[in-house]
Amino acid sequence: MSASERTRVAIVGAGPAGLTLAHLLHRAGIETIVLESRSRDYIEGRVRAGVLEHQTAQLLYEIGVGARMRREGLIHRGIELQFGDTRHRIDFEDLTNGKSVVVYGQQEVVKDLIAARLADGLGLHFSCEVTAIDPETGSAPGSRVRYRDDGGVERTIEADFIAGCDGFHGPARAAIPAAELNVYDHVFPFAWLGILATSPPVSEELIYANHERGFALISMRSRTVSRIYLQCGVDEDPATWPDDRIWSELRLRLAAGVGKEIVEGPIFQKGITPMRSYICAPMRYRRLFLAGDAAHIVPPTGAKGMNLAIADVRVLARAFARYFAAGSIDLLDAYSETCLDRIWKTQRFSAFMTRLLHRYDTYDPFERRLQRAEFDYLIGSRAAAESLAENYVGLPFAETAGSVT
Repeated sequence: MSASERTRVAIVGAGPAGLTLAHLLHRAGIETIVLESRSRDYIEGRVRAGVLEHQTAQLLYEIGVGARMRREGLIHRGIELQFGDTRHRIDFEDLTNGKSVVVYGQQEVVKDLIAARLADGLGLHFSCEVTAIDPETGSAPGSRVRYRDDGGVERTIEADFIAGCDGFHGPARAAIPAAELNVYDHVFPFAWLGILATSPPVSEELIYANHERGFALISMRSRTVSRIYLQCGVDEDPATWPDDRIWSELRLRLAAGVGKEIVEGPIFQKGITPMRSYICAPMRYRRLFLAGDAAHIVPPTGAKGMNLAIADVRVLARAFARYFAAGSIDLLDAYSETCLDRIWKTQRFSAFMTRLLHRYDTYDPFERRLQRAEFDYLIGSRAAAESLAENYVGLPFAETAGSVT
């Protein structure tokens, strides 16, 4: 690779957003280069979200990167909600005209997209530190990314546009002057202790529990590996949670029907996940476009992070395709507004699930009873259950003219 390259779209970040965007643009005949700050081993190994909305899964099937997901992914047709000792199943297929979700780890989606990118012989560079992003160079093709490659060589990419898909802490959003952004930020007063354990899931579907001791969630990554979360304090250290304490607390919080069925297996990963809602707007500055966690964070209760990222780049890919095919900037100009409409609705749902299912130390008895009333209304009203199911399986993708799938 030369010290300077040109491409149509420089993509910063090789997570689900960046890799999906690159794949969509390749299918539309648009040249891209993808830069990733981490190694390939790191991004293929880090465990993240695992619930794919109905439309997210369908999109991955349609663009040719879903074959392994079809074989190995776990189709979930509902979820279980629990409040105290009361449990209720939300039947997605019944409530949403047959839709479901797929449990398939984010790292597995990333592996599939990387394999497709490399099989096509396209630009994908790992262990590259982006040192500068210029969204408007003043000369053709229009923008520039400077980076240091894995050998320490300083390099430059000249591009028509830059897509910042590099997560919440990446350099893309930091390249936008603070005065150009409106920031909406809310930090929740608790966190999740997350573990991975070699333990068969106790249920074929996810169980979300609101208990007086705090929230609990049993999920899975396969038929032999459980993904478990427990509400904890924001400043807690995973080291203060030995395995025995985790299994004991989980049994207490899931006592209603499944506590005794939990199989204790080796725990091979522990971590603390903060709970936050964040949006910056607009998601564009000149020739720089933000997507995924670079622009927004949702609390994980609604299982929306990866799904929102892929929804963003679907809109962005269509906007780029329109521009390069016809020279029209209308979809690029509408990108931020188009995405933010769905993002805010998804934030609403994620906040609703978080408020419904967590213990707030600040709640007085009145507020705690209101929380229970919300749960009782949900399980007693088909309309309320339909609303939850519709949001969980995924709101419709934002539609724009043209297609890159």
